[in-house]
Amino acid sequence: MFNPSRDQARRFFFDTWAKYRQGAPISDLEQVALKVIGLHPEYHRLLEDIEQNVDRDYPPDDGSINPFLHLSLHLAVEEQLSIDQPPGVRAQYDRIAAITGSEHDARHALLECLGETIWQAQRTGAAPDSTAYLACLAAKSGAGDC
Repeated sequence: MFNPSRDQARRFFFDTWAKYRQGAPISDLEQVALKVIGLHPEYHRLLEDIEQNVDRDYPPDDGSINPFLHLSLHLAVEEQLSIDQPPGVRAQYDRIAAITGSEHDARHALLECLGETIWQAQRTGAAPDSTAYLACLAAKSGAGDC
């Protein structure tokens, strides 16, 4: 299982963006990350300044969004959708995309539910609850309660 440190995960995004800007070859995973980065032009300048941003903190109590967490959740969602794991996540995504009319907005709905699911798991010390995750998605698609 791939379990990078905070620094490794951040450097992955910095390195991927730098390779793209230099026209250097990139791996399959970097291709996926680049797609996600491309959806978020608001993070491009941040990714161009590694020294200023690699160790920057994004405390949740001040309302700031951690761009590295956001991009990492996007990668997790991309993987989930590609293999329909947990089973049914792809169908929920398709429903949400049809409702919102936007694949990106639908992915953000998944991000919200995934983030909540991970937070609950960390809070309780349990494994992430895929049933709760899918229920949250069903609520967003109008097909159930969260």
